Amino acid sequence: MHIRTLLLTSLSVLALASGAVAQDHGDEPQEVIITGNGYRVTKDAMTSHVDVVTRTELDQKPAQGLGDALAYMPGVRSSSFAPGASRPVIRGLDTYRVLVLNNGLGAVDVSALSPDHAVGSDPLEAKRIEILRGPSALAYGGNAIGGVINVIDDRIPTSPASDGVDGRVTAQLSSVDDGKQLGASAKAGKGPLVFAFDLSHRKTEDYDTPVGPESRYLTDSEGEAPDTGEVQTNSASELTTWGAGASWIGDFGFAGLAIKQTEMAYGVPGHSHEGEDAEGPVTIGLDQTRYDVRSEFNLSLAGFNRLTADAGHTDYEHTEFEGGEAGTRFVSGGSEYRVALIRDEANGLSGVIGVAGLERDFEAFGDEAFLPSTQSRQTGIFTKYRYDKDVWGLEGGVRFDRTALSAAGFDRDFNTMSGSVGGFYRPSDHAFAGISLTRSERAPSDVELLAEGPHAGTGQFVVGDAGFDTEVGQSLELTGHITVDRHNRFAIDGHLYASRFDNFIDLRPTGDEADGLPVFQYVQTDADLWGFELEASAGLFGWKGQAVRLEASYDFVRGDTDLGPIARIPPSAVSARLTSEGGGWASHLEVRSVADRTTRLAELELPTQGYVMVNLFSSYRFASGVTVFGEVRNLGDAEIREATSATKDLVVAPGRNVRMGLAWSF
Repeated sequence: MHIRTLLLTSLSVLALASGAVAQDHGDEPQEVIITGNGYRVTKDAMTSHVDVVTRTELDQKPAQGLGDALAYMPGVRSSSFAPGASRPVIRGLDTYRVLVLNNGLGAVDVSALSPDHAVGSDPLEAKRIEILRGPSALAYGGNAIGGVINVIDDRIPTSPASDGVDGRVTAQLSSVDDGKQLGASAKAGKGPLVFAFDLSHRKTEDYDTPVGPESRYLTDSEGEAPDTGEVQTNSASELTTWGAGASWIGDFGFAGLAIKQTEMAYGVPGHSHEGEDAEGPVTIGLDQTRYDVRSEFNLSLAGFNRLTADAGHTDYEHTEFEGGEAGTRFVSGGSEYRVALIRDEANGLSGVIGVAGLERDFEAFGDEAFLPSTQSRQTGIFTKYRYDKDVWGLEGGVRFDRTALSAAGFDRDFNTMSGSVGGFYRPSDHAFAGISLTRSERAPSDVELLAEGPHAGTGQFVVGDAGFDTEVGQSLELTGHITVDRHNRFAIDGHLYASRFDNFIDLRPTGDEADGLPVFQYVQTDADLWGFELEASAGLFGWKGQAVRLEASYDFVRGDTDLGPIARIPPSAVSARLTSEGGGWASHLEVRSVADRTTRLAELELPTQGYVMVNLFSSYRFASGVTVFGEVRNLGDAEIREATSATKDLVVAPGRNVRMGLAWSF
């Protein structure tokens, strides 16, 4: 059934997080609506771990891809394949178990297919980013068992410009890679017609490194001399995005449409290591065009007070070049929709009900097209409710999906069901305890079923299995928040979770070679993951108009299968940040220590040395709305390799970096 027909006949799933609560000028929202609920729930009332990154924070972050920009958060790491390709890893899970969304709809890129493929969304275009770990993303079914990253922009305005014209301009420079970044956006119109546009550009050169790019573990294992290089060759990248949208806003709600264009080129460092490929380094050129429609209508119908209807269509293409010659080309086009009836809290009861669907066509061309042309179709029905009696509450939901995958000589349907139930106890405004239990089913992806061929970007010959069954995961999460005194002088937040997977799909080496590359085969096994995340903060003292505060976090995860440890599981990490704010100034000293990963390694996985990273940051906000900032990043010029990266032994993170920039909100 076509998307537009489904839009006219369906009710569904998910209210988007941005519409009713986004604040102008990049300020922290007073109320947080978490993706996956639809109805309004504050962050501290969720029974699983969620975070929100605001526009103000994003403006002052380093110029990075999505995964690297979020990797400092507890339970979140980055695939860190290359500066141009960094996808989020949540609690040790990635690719098809972590969804990356734009305003609640799928990106329809191919970033989950392989770690060298870039995400089609960039932090610079976001107004806010929501990070949902584990079962808090039930509305998206089994493909979100790891979590959801929702990049929310204001390209389709949901509220009028407060001063007739609102906007922002950001710019920054970085020394380690001769990096330059510029972003601008504006919203014009007090209603009912409101327009918006945004433009961003980022360019970096090959960056300087504190040590040679090849790790000592790799050179020692191959009997080579230590790498003495000082530059990560083929690490340059360039990104340009622009978008425009318009909305009609009134007492009824809003309705609008938008277009976004993304062009990106980036290197895939380290590829020429094996065999000293005479064809030269691998680079990737990406082109994506996205069209979106979003709407929200106020109503009164059988206890529901809002109706949202959203749809998007994306045309995506990227080409892998080898030494300047075009090699494999990946083309993905698809549409997705969500329509939802929402009941915001009334007499303690909140809820959402509806349906969602997508259709996607994928093609690959070239000698290394390791996946055949495939068609994917999915329709899901979703409902979730929450009953809140102040001191205690219950919530639960269920989603049914039908997924159809087809290719030449292949046609399979999968019926999956995901459900969750939870409860919480809130004895006061300063204490909260919650528990949630989730059972989630995931249909195998096209690459897990049908892959067979060489892939230059990862240096593997990848083989799938067309006979796979659905992957089933059961997860339990315990969460708690405590705040001491009404001025938030001391707060602690903790999350303990465990997951059990049946038919867990894992990529394992076979020991064979094909086309001169090691063969990696997708297999099904059982798996267990468990871990915890802790965050604490304390107000220390006041000093010359400055409020000094200490923040700390720690995370840990362990993952095993019946075949051995899961590859690239993140080692534990502890972070501490001493902040000082007041009188327009905001400064912090941050120390992040990541442990070694030298035991419990998967087959062919080399150890990873831990590191300590120190960052020193300061900013000043003028009355005009201009904020200037500066940072010395990786102050100690430490060797940083992420255990979650498939290229960690060929790619080292940048060395000491001096950044400076400004952000102007008007």
